[in-house]
Amino acid sequence: MSASPAPPAPPSAPSDNLDNTTFRDSIGALLFASRWLQAPLYLGLIGAQLLYVFTFMRELWHLTKNITTLSEAEMMLMVLGLVDVVMVANLLIMVTIGGYETFVSKLSVNGHRDQPEWLSHVNANVLKVKLAMAIIGISSVHLLKSFVEAKSYFMDPALEGKAGDILLWQTIIHIAFILSAMALAWIDKIGTQHVGGHRAQKAQADEAGAEAAAAKQEAIEGPAPLKELDPAVR
Repeated sequence: MSASPAPPAPPSAPSDNLDNTTFRDSIGALLFASRWLQAPLYLGLIGAQLLYVFTFMRELWHLTKNITTLSEAEMMLMVLGLVDVVMVANLLIMVTIGGYETFVSKLSVNGHRDQPEWLSHVNANVLKVKLAMAIIGISSVHLLKSFVEAKSYFMDPALEGKAGDILLWQTIIHIAFILSAMALAWIDKIGTQHVGGHRAQKAQADEAGAEAAAAKQEAIEGPAPLKELDPAVR
């Protein structure tokens, strides 16, 4: 007697694939939601801005109280200090708003009359370039203060023989900031051109594919019949 054939194996249940998909979706959702961990950091930067407001008002009050006794150089230094505080506050604003918009969530300010111009096209590269420019501005203020105070550097016994090196290194560091900003801007330009060229090539390829499909369809179905002219047109 011949052996009976083995029964076919039962089809595998799709539950395993469904479980894997659900697990991947859960992990992806958790990773995507982790961006909200940065929200307290940006709230902390708002607190730092409040401290800078207090610092600005304190320095302004000190300037106002001693306005009659300050020399021109001292007046310039105190005003430069106020400008320095304002520029650091501007840097905090860019990091807070631009960073939140780029890495956490979109801001619902479209159409608002006070919306910053740069916020409409902000991304990681644009934010880096703008931050570099802000840092150059802050460095320029510090360098200007150092040159205004250069005489006191050379007259300070504790800095004897070192004042020139201090000014030289501050200038070198400022130039390094400028070169870094130029490099970031150049990298951003190259990346923008690459993305634009890729999009143009994709658009041309899509257009060529659509024309080829239309030509193939016309070859299969034949040319479209001409519409009969309206007797009134004749």
